[in-house]
Amino acid sequence: MAKTGFNPKISNFFKNYLVGRKTKYLWNSFSSPYYNVDVGVGQGSALSPILSVLYLSPIFYILENHLKNLKIPILLLSFMDNGLFITQHKSISISNANLFYSYNVISSFLTRFGLVIEHSKTEVFHFSRLHGIFNPPPLDLTTLGGPILLSKTTW
Repeated sequence: MAKTGFNPKISNFFKNYLVGRKTKYLWNSFSSPYYNVDVGVGQGSALSPILSVLYLSPIFYILENHLKNLKIPILLLSFMDNGLFITQHKSISISNANLFYSYNVISSFLTRFGLVIEHSKTEVFHFSRLHGIFNPPPLDLTTLGGPILLSKTTW
C-alpha cells in the first residue's frame, strides 16, 4: 500500500488490523483458551470488499495494460472482487477468442498473485440485435482449467 501512495496511517491500520488477533469460544459454561486468528478477514466482514479492491486493483490495472499491449479489445469493469470483461465484434467467434485470451491472461495473473478463480462462477452472455433464434457457440475454457460456457439467456 505504501508503494501505491497510500497515506502511512492507512497502511499501518491494515497492517495492524490483521496482526495479533485472538479469539476464544464460549458455549454455555465452557470457555476455550485463546486462539490466534491472524488469518485475514472473513468473507462476511465489512473490510472484506475493501481489502479485495485494494488487492485486486493493481492486478486489474496490469491486466488492462497487458491486454491493450496484446491488442485484445476488451473492456474491464470491476465490482468489488468481481471482474467483468466486455468485448464487442460482429463475429461471435472473434468475441469468443478475445474472451478466451483474456481469461487465459487473468487466470495466469491471479495464479501468480496467489489467487484462484472459481471457474464454476464464470459466466458468458452474448447480446445480439438479431431477431429470432440466436444460438451462439459455447466458449470452451477447459484447456485453461475452466468450464465450457454456454451463453446465459438472462442476465
